[in-house]
Amino acid sequence: MPTAIRIQQTGGPEVLEVADVEIGPPGPREVVVDVAAAGVNYIDTYQRSGIYPMTLPYTPGLEGAGTVSAVGAEVTEVTMGDRVAWQGHPGGYAQQALVPAGIVVRVPDAVSAETAAATMLQGITAHYLLNSTHPVTEGETVLVHAAAGGVGLLLVQLAKAKGARVIGTVSTEEKERLAREAGADEVIRYTEEDFAEAARRLTGGEGVDVVYDGVGASTYEGSLKSLRRRGLLALFGAASGPVPPIDPQRLNAGGSLFLTRPKTDDHVVTREELEWRTRELFDAVAEGSLGIRIGARYPLAQARQAHEDLQGRRTTGKVLLLP
Repeated sequence: MPTAIRIQQTGGPEVLEVADVEIGPPGPREVVVDVAAAGVNYIDTYQRSGIYPMTLPYTPGLEGAGTVSAVGAEVTEVTMGDRVAWQGHPGGYAQQALVPAGIVVRVPDAVSAETAAATMLQGITAHYLLNSTHPVTEGETVLVHAAAGGVGLLLVQLAKAKGARVIGTVSTEEKERLAREAGADEVIRYTEEDFAEAARRLTGGEGVDVVYDGVGASTYEGSLKSLRRRGLLALFGAASGPVPPIDPQRLNAGGSLFLTRPKTDDHVVTREELEWRTRELFDAVAEGSLGIRIGARYPLAQARQAHEDLQGRRTTGKVLLLP
C-alpha cells in the first residue's frame, strides 16, 4: 500500500504524519501518478495550520512530478507511462497521487522529474506575476523580496530576461550571492538597512515600478514606500504573516499606487493558459536560460523537518520531498 503524509488536524509541523493510504482507481477524468518528487511550498504551511481551511483529513502537497500509472476512461491529455507534472491539487506528499487530468502536463525529456516538480507552482507564480499581474517591459525597475527563495530566484531571472533592472532583498551574505548569481543588479540586505530607503536611493528618489512581495506582514509597508508614483505592489504571499487591512487612502497618499493580491488559480483558468505558462517555463529550463535551484531534498518521512526548515527561513531555492 502506498505511503503518504496525512493531516488529521490543523496545527504545527508535528501534525504531519506518515500513513499507508489506498487511493483507489482513477475516476473517468483522473490519472494516478507514481510520484518521483513533490514540491514543498509556503501555501502548504498555510493549509496545514488552518489559515487556508482544508477538508480533514487530507494529504498535503499542491505540486509534483512522476509517471502516469493509470488513466481514467475519458482522459485524453496523457497516457500510461507519460512523464508528467501538476500543480494546484493536493496529494503530492505521497508515493502515489490521484490527480485531475485537466491540470496534468507532459514533461519534456530534457527536464528531470525533480526539476519539473520544482518548476510548477513557483514557476507558474513567477510567470503570471511578470506576464499578467504587471507585464514587465525593458527598462523598468522591479523590487523582488526574498530574492534567494524559490519564487524569488525565478523572478530575478525572468525579469532580467525581459530587460528589467532587478533589485532584490535578502537576509544574509550567502543569499546575496545567490541573488546576484541569478542576475540581480542590486541586492539589499534588509537585516542591515531599511530596504525602502535603499530602493529610493538606488532609483534616484523615484521609486521602483513594481514590487513583488511574497513576505507580507513584515514588508508590505516598506514595499508601498518603495514604489514610484502609480507603481504597483503585487502581494502574492504572506511568509511573515497576513497583511492587516489597508486604508485605500494609503494608496492615494503614496502616489496613486496600485495594490493587488493575486493567486495562481486565477491565472491558469483554461487548459490553454496552463500549457502556455508551463511550455515557456520548460522551454527556458531545457535551453538553459532558466536555472531551477533545488536547495533541499528530504525523504517523504521527513516532511515535518522540511516544513520547519522552510518556515525557519533555513532554505534557499526549492524544497522537495522524494517519495
